[in-house]
Amino acid sequence: MFINRCSLLYLSLTEHHRERPIICRFMKITFFGHSAVKIEGKKTLYIDPFFRNNPITEISPDQIEAADIVVATHDHADHIGDSYEICKKTNALFVGIHEIAVEAEEIGVRSAGMNIGGTINIEDVLIHMVQAIHSSTKSDAAGVVIETEGVTMYHAGDTGLFGDMRLIGEFFDIDLAFLPIGDRYTMGTKSAVKAVEFLRPKRVIPIHYNTFPIIKTDPNDFKELVGNLAEVIILSPGESLDL
Repeated sequence: MFINRCSLLYLSLTEHHRERPIICRFMKITFFGHSAVKIEGKKTLYIDPFFRNNPITEISPDQIEAADIVVATHDHADHIGDSYEICKKTNALFVGIHEIAVEAEEIGVRSAGMNIGGTINIEDVLIHMVQAIHSSTKSDAAGVVIETEGVTMYHAGDTGLFGDMRLIGEFFDIDLAFLPIGDRYTMGTKSAVKAVEFLRPKRVIPIHYNTFPIIKTDPNDFKELVGNLAEVIILSPGESLDL
Protein backbone atom coordinates (compact mmCIF):
# COMPACT_ATOMS: atom_id res chain seq x y z
CA MET A 1 0.00 0.00 0.00
CA PHE A 2 1.32 3.46 -0.91
CA ILE A 3 1.49 5.84 2.05
CA ASN A 4 2.49 9.44 1.40
CA ARG A 5 3.94 11.85 3.92
CA CYS A 6 0.52 13.18 4.90
CA SER A 7 -0.64 9.64 5.69
CA LEU A 8 2.42 9.00 7.84
CA LEU A 9 1.76 12.21 9.74
CA TYR A 10 -1.82 11.15 10.33
CA LEU A 11 -0.85 7.68 11.51
CA SER A 12 1.64 9.10 13.99
CA LEU A 13 -0.96 11.21 15.80
CA THR A 14 -2.90 10.16 18.88
CA GLU A 15 -6.65 9.59 18.76
CA HIS A 16 -7.14 12.92 20.49
CA HIS A 17 -5.14 14.80 17.87
CA ARG A 18 -6.88 13.05 15.00
CA GLU A 19 -10.03 15.01 15.84
CA ARG A 20 -8.27 18.16 14.62
CA PRO A 21 -8.13 19.04 10.91
CA ILE A 22 -4.82 18.20 9.26
CA ILE A 23 -3.48 20.62 6.69
CA CYS A 24 -0.65 19.07 4.71
CA ARG A 25 0.62 20.77 1.60
CA PHE A 26 3.46 20.07 -0.78
CA MET A 27 4.11 22.45 -3.63
CA LYS A 28 6.87 22.79 -6.19
CA ILE A 29 7.89 26.09 -7.80
CA THR A 30 10.00 26.03 -10.98
CA PHE A 31 11.64 29.10 -12.51
CA PHE A 32 12.32 28.97 -16.26
CA GLY A 33 14.12 32.27 -16.63
CA HIS A 34 12.81 35.76 -17.38
CA SER A 35 9.39 35.86 -15.64
CA ALA A 36 8.22 32.33 -16.44
CA VAL A 37 7.12 30.32 -13.43
CA LYS A 38 5.42 26.98 -12.88
CA ILE A 39 3.46 26.22 -9.71
CA GLU A 40 2.72 22.54 -9.08
CA GLY A 41 0.32 21.43 -6.38
CA LYS A 42 -3.14 19.97 -6.73
CA LYS A 43 -3.33 22.16 -9.82
CA THR A 44 -0.55 23.07 -12.25
CA LEU A 45 -0.24 26.75 -13.12
CA TYR A 46 2.07 28.58 -15.48
CA ILE A 47 2.63 32.32 -15.19
CA ASP A 48 4.07 34.31 -18.11
CA PRO A 49 5.26 31.21 -20.02
CA PHE A 50 7.82 32.77 -22.35
CA PHE A 51 9.66 29.70 -23.66
CA ARG A 52 10.09 29.47 -27.42
CA ASN A 53 12.12 32.65 -27.87
CA ASN A 54 13.62 32.72 -24.39
CA PRO A 55 17.42 32.45 -24.78
CA ILE A 56 18.07 31.26 -21.21
CA THR A 57 15.60 28.39 -20.94
CA GLU A 58 15.83 24.89 -22.36
CA ILE A 59 12.12 24.09 -22.21
CA SER A 60 9.81 24.54 -25.19
CA PRO A 61 6.00 24.53 -25.26
CA ASP A 62 6.19 21.21 -27.13
CA GLN A 63 7.47 19.58 -23.93
CA ILE A 64 4.53 20.68 -21.78
CA GLU A 65 2.07 17.83 -21.40
CA ALA A 66 -0.22 19.08 -18.64
CA ALA A 67 -1.46 22.40 -17.30
CA ASP A 68 -4.63 23.53 -15.57
CA ILE A 69 -4.27 27.32 -15.58
CA VAL A 70 -2.07 29.68 -17.59
CA VAL A 71 -1.82 33.29 -16.40
CA ALA A 72 -0.42 36.16 -18.46
CA THR A 73 0.26 39.40 -16.63
CA HIS A 74 0.16 41.38 -19.89
CA ASP A 75 0.49 40.91 -23.62
CA HIS A 76 4.10 41.86 -24.31
CA ALA A 77 5.64 38.96 -26.18
CA ASP A 78 8.08 38.11 -23.40
CA HIS A 79 5.18 37.56 -20.98
CA ILE A 80 2.17 36.23 -22.85
CA GLY A 81 4.76 34.15 -24.67
CA ASP A 82 3.43 30.69 -25.50
CA SER A 83 0.28 30.96 -23.39
CA TYR A 84 -2.20 30.28 -26.18
CA GLU A 85 -0.24 27.34 -27.58
CA ILE A 86 0.01 25.71 -24.16
CA CYS A 87 -3.69 26.23 -23.48
CA LYS A 88 -4.71 24.72 -26.80
CA LYS A 89 -2.46 21.72 -26.27
CA THR A 90 -3.45 20.99 -22.65
CA ASN A 91 -6.96 22.51 -22.53
CA ALA A 92 -5.77 24.73 -19.70
CA LEU A 93 -7.79 27.80 -18.80
CA PHE A 94 -6.18 31.07 -19.84
CA VAL A 95 -6.44 33.89 -17.29
CA GLY A 96 -5.67 37.46 -18.23
CA ILE A 97 -7.01 40.98 -18.17
CA HIS A 98 -10.37 41.26 -19.95
CA GLU A 99 -9.25 42.47 -23.38
CA ILE A 100 -6.57 39.81 -23.71
CA ALA A 101 -8.97 37.09 -22.58
CA VAL A 102 -11.48 38.20 -25.23
CA GLU A 103 -8.76 37.96 -27.86
CA ALA A 104 -7.86 34.47 -26.63
CA GLU A 105 -11.50 33.34 -26.85
CA GLU A 106 -11.64 34.56 -30.43
CA ILE A 107 -8.91 32.09 -31.40
CA GLY A 108 -10.47 29.17 -29.56
CA VAL A 109 -8.68 29.34 -26.20
CA ARG A 110 -10.74 28.71 -23.05
CA SER A 111 -10.43 31.94 -21.11
CA ALA A 112 -11.40 33.72 -17.92
CA GLY A 113 -11.08 37.47 -18.16
CA MET A 114 -10.77 39.74 -15.15
CA ASN A 115 -9.49 43.17 -14.23
CA ILE A 116 -7.45 44.98 -11.62
CA GLY A 117 -9.08 44.72 -8.20
CA GLY A 118 -11.00 41.57 -9.13
CA THR A 119 -10.79 37.98 -7.92
CA ILE A 120 -11.72 34.71 -9.57
CA ASN A 121 -11.94 31.26 -8.00
CA ILE A 122 -10.92 28.37 -10.25
CA GLU A 123 -11.48 25.12 -8.37
CA ASP A 124 -10.16 26.57 -5.09
CA VAL A 125 -7.32 28.48 -6.73
CA LEU A 126 -7.94 32.16 -5.97
CA ILE A 127 -6.42 34.62 -8.44
CA HIS A 128 -6.46 38.30 -7.50
CA MET A 129 -5.44 40.80 -10.17
CA VAL A 130 -3.51 43.76 -8.79
CA GLN A 131 -1.89 46.88 -10.15
CA ALA A 132 1.37 47.03 -12.07
CA ILE A 133 3.05 50.17 -13.41
CA HIS A 134 4.05 49.24 -16.94
CA SER A 135 2.94 49.59 -20.56
CA SER A 136 1.03 46.97 -22.54
CA THR A 137 -0.06 46.60 -26.15
CA LYS A 138 -3.68 45.88 -25.29
CA SER A 139 -5.28 47.12 -22.05
CA ASP A 140 -3.16 47.41 -18.88
CA ALA A 141 -0.34 45.42 -17.37
CA ALA A 142 -1.08 43.74 -14.04
CA GLY A 143 0.30 41.63 -11.26
CA VAL A 144 -1.41 38.65 -9.65
CA VAL A 145 -1.75 37.28 -6.15
CA ILE A 146 -2.48 33.56 -6.11
CA GLU A 147 -3.84 31.72 -3.08
CA THR A 148 -3.82 27.95 -3.26
CA GLU A 149 -3.48 25.16 -0.71
CA GLY A 150 -2.73 27.59 2.08
CA VAL A 151 0.09 29.35 0.21
CA THR A 152 -0.07 32.98 -0.95
CA MET A 153 2.16 34.03 -3.86
CA TYR A 154 2.57 37.40 -5.55
CA HIS A 155 3.85 37.65 -9.11
CA ALA A 156 4.51 41.29 -9.93
CA GLY A 157 4.76 40.83 -13.70
CA ASP A 158 6.56 43.82 -15.21
CA THR A 159 6.36 46.81 -12.93
CA GLY A 160 8.07 49.82 -11.49
CA LEU A 161 7.93 50.49 -7.78
CA PHE A 162 4.64 51.95 -6.55
CA GLY A 163 3.41 52.97 -3.13
CA ASP A 164 0.32 50.75 -3.14
CA MET A 165 2.57 47.72 -2.85
CA ARG A 166 2.14 48.54 0.84
CA LEU A 167 -1.58 47.79 0.47
CA ILE A 168 -0.86 44.48 -1.25
CA GLY A 169 1.35 43.63 1.71
CA GLU A 170 -1.42 44.63 4.12
CA PHE A 171 -4.17 42.72 2.32
CA PHE A 172 -2.17 39.52 1.82
CA ASP A 173 0.22 37.58 4.01
CA ILE A 174 2.65 36.79 1.20
CA ASP A 175 4.61 33.58 1.51
CA LEU A 176 6.51 33.99 -1.76
CA ALA A 177 6.97 36.97 -4.08
CA PHE A 178 8.34 36.99 -7.61
CA LEU A 179 9.85 40.42 -8.21
CA PRO A 180 11.58 41.83 -11.31
CA ILE A 181 15.04 43.25 -10.68
CA GLY A 182 16.51 43.76 -14.18
CA ASP A 183 16.01 47.53 -14.42
CA ARG A 184 15.50 49.45 -17.71
CA TYR A 185 11.95 48.09 -18.25
CA THR A 186 11.08 47.22 -14.64
CA MET A 187 12.34 47.84 -11.14
CA GLY A 188 16.06 47.66 -10.66
CA THR A 189 17.81 46.27 -7.61
CA LYS A 190 17.26 49.20 -5.24
CA SER A 191 13.60 49.66 -6.20
CA ALA A 192 12.98 45.93 -5.79
CA VAL A 193 14.50 46.06 -2.31
CA LYS A 194 12.07 48.85 -1.41
CA ALA A 195 9.26 46.66 -2.83
CA VAL A 196 10.27 43.90 -0.41
CA GLU A 197 10.03 46.44 2.40
CA PHE A 198 6.52 47.42 1.27
CA LEU A 199 5.23 43.89 0.59
CA ARG A 200 6.78 42.08 3.58
CA PRO A 201 6.92 38.62 1.94
CA LYS A 202 8.55 35.71 3.73
CA ARG A 203 10.51 34.65 0.64
CA VAL A 204 11.43 36.33 -2.65
CA ILE A 205 12.53 34.90 -5.99
CA PRO A 206 14.05 37.55 -8.28
CA ILE A 207 12.85 37.45 -11.90
CA HIS A 208 13.17 39.38 -15.18
CA TYR A 209 16.95 39.71 -15.29
CA ASN A 210 19.87 38.37 -17.38
CA THR A 211 17.59 37.17 -20.17
CA PHE A 212 19.14 39.74 -22.49
CA PRO A 213 22.27 41.91 -22.10
CA ILE A 214 20.13 45.02 -21.67
CA ILE A 215 18.75 43.70 -18.34
CA LYS A 216 21.95 42.14 -17.02
CA THR A 217 21.89 42.25 -13.21
CA ASP A 218 23.62 40.38 -10.39
CA PRO A 219 20.87 38.88 -8.17
CA ASN A 220 23.37 38.50 -5.33
CA ASP A 221 23.45 42.29 -5.00
CA PHE A 222 19.69 42.20 -4.51
CA LYS A 223 19.99 39.40 -1.96
CA GLU A 224 22.62 41.29 0.01
CA LEU A 225 20.58 44.49 0.13
CA VAL A 226 17.37 42.69 1.16
CA GLY A 227 19.25 41.28 4.14
CA ASN A 228 16.88 40.20 6.89
CA LEU A 229 13.75 41.67 5.29
CA ALA A 230 13.02 38.34 3.57
CA GLU A 231 14.69 35.13 2.46
CA VAL A 232 15.92 35.65 -1.10
CA ILE A 233 16.09 32.47 -3.18
CA ILE A 234 18.06 32.74 -6.40
CA LEU A 235 17.04 30.08 -8.92
CA SER A 236 18.79 29.41 -12.19
CA PRO A 237 16.53 28.66 -15.18
CA GLY A 238 15.11 25.17 -14.70
CA GLU A 239 15.72 25.05 -10.94
CA SER A 240 12.92 24.38 -8.47
CA LEU A 241 11.91 25.18 -4.92
CA ASP A 242 9.86 22.82 -2.77
CA LEU A 243 7.44 24.51 -0.39
